[in-house]
Amino acid sequence: MKITFFSSKAYDTHFFTEMNEPFGYELSFLDVHLNQTTASLVQDSEVVCAFVNDKVDETVVRKLRDQGVQLLALRCAGFNNVDLSACHEAGIRVVRVPAYSPYSVAEHTIALILTLNRKTHRAYNRVKEGNFSLNGLMGFDLYQRTVGLLGLGKIGNVTARILKGFGCQVLAYDLVQDDEAHEIGIEYVSLDQLFSESDILSLHCPLTPETHHIINEKTIQQMKKGVMLINTGRGALIDTQAAIEALKSEHIGYLGLDVYEEEGDLFFEDLSSTVIKDDAFMRLLTFPNVLITGHQAFFTQNALQGIAQTTLQNIQDFDQQRALKNEVLIS
Repeated sequence: MKITFFSSKAYDTHFFTEMNEPFGYELSFLDVHLNQTTASLVQDSEVVCAFVNDKVDETVVRKLRDQGVQLLALRCAGFNNVDLSACHEAGIRVVRVPAYSPYSVAEHTIALILTLNRKTHRAYNRVKEGNFSLNGLMGFDLYQRTVGLLGLGKIGNVTARILKGFGCQVLAYDLVQDDEAHEIGIEYVSLDQLFSESDILSLHCPLTPETHHIINEKTIQQMKKGVMLINTGRGALIDTQAAIEALKSEHIGYLGLDVYEEEGDLFFEDLSSTVIKDDAFMRLLTFPNVLITGHQAFFTQNALQGIAQTTLQNIQDFDQQRALKNEVLIS
């Protein structure tokens, strides 16, 4: 069986080739996004493997169907970029990687919090220039601070455990509550209470029509002045323009982003020699209290091995006509 990969990088080739040895599939790696133009590049593949910024809309689905594609294997947890109804009508099944290493994203979340708070990125650059002044580098103790987690799945739970280790009070909002969270001292609260009481708010919920721009002008006004906002989930959870206005008014005191709602044309590429035309993104970079990383929270050896293993196992389950435990179904 041949598998065509889109949006592939050198690390994808390395880990998938390594993990594919016991499976023995034919792997074809393309470094372009999957979209209406590139869908025609699929040749003799029953399986297409896509990533977070590939656009699998109705037109793309029809093109994949016409070329004999039967399975769309997402090497990520989110599936908001896929038209599931179109896939269902075309007879293309969809699988994903619901969990790989929740520790990778949780630990990156903590890294953003600590870096923004203690300004280690700014201190690093100062010391390199022989500037040892502490002016402007003051932070605060995380101990006894209230941290709100919007979404308490696997990543949220790991994040909560780390934060409890710092002595933080951890609040959470999720549609589903589990006993484990109560056991480690996480307090479930309403969404309004989460917004109003959190010193730090971290986003760990999926992107759905209900959560699109859940952080907006109205909800930001419910938050404490000077709140720290962290997003390692999906970019469109935050209304970027609303965040910019809140940064200008100093209502948001710190903003840490590993995702961005218009990241599809930016992240995972080297654009250092080009003019970035996204005015909102460039405006964000002008704030000294904004820290942006390029969708790297998942990027650990453990996570990449897990993603490759689960993706290939999903494909083998399909190939051998077994139940697809990680299939994405229309709700």
